[in-house]
Amino acid sequence: MNERKSTGQGEAGFARRRLLDTATRLFYELGIHAVGIDRIIAEAGVAKATFYKHFPSKNDLVVAYLEEIDRLGRSAVAALPKQPPRKMVSAIMGRISEAVTAGGWRGCPFLNAAAEYPDPASAVRQAIKARRMWYHNSLESLLAEDGDPAPRVTASLLVALSDGLLEGAYLDDDENVPALVREAVTRMLDRR
Repeated sequence: MNERKSTGQGEAGFARRRLLDTATRLFYELGIHAVGIDRIIAEAGVAKATFYKHFPSKNDLVVAYLEEIDRLGRSAVAALPKQPPRKMVSAIMGRISEAVTAGGWRGCPFLNAAAEYPDPASAVRQAIKARRMWYHNSLESLLAEDGDPAPRVTASLLVALSDGLLEGAYLDDDENVPALVREAVTRMLDRR
């Protein structure tokens, strides 16, 4: 049985996947505004009509790109082994170390996109906001379960810390990030 039939994905699905994969690579490497749809179409090897069939506008593609990265991140967190809440927080934060030391790190794709889309009401910023809310709420829930006296504040601090570590790894030395993540989480969670 060929792959198309075994996955239930037809030509249209493969074309959409090629467009999304190409856009993901180019947006992350070069920046969203620096990449035109003609380049994405050419590198994905699809017709312009195929692009517009799947993505009525470039912004629709940008939102799909961010939602795909979000989906992958949520799946990775869901796949973490179940542990006590404090260890889950450490494991989630530890994913930062994995991301920045895997090679080719150019900063957080969500923060990079936010810098290119300053309007908080835009669909792109709404996709970023949804990701950040999920991340914050996930940490807050675990912190509350762990008995943190101010889980909302601690979660906000951990999100801010994550932002700094993700960008600092691009600007500075990513080899220091795993130790910084461990130390920061330990200090944040042991402060009470």
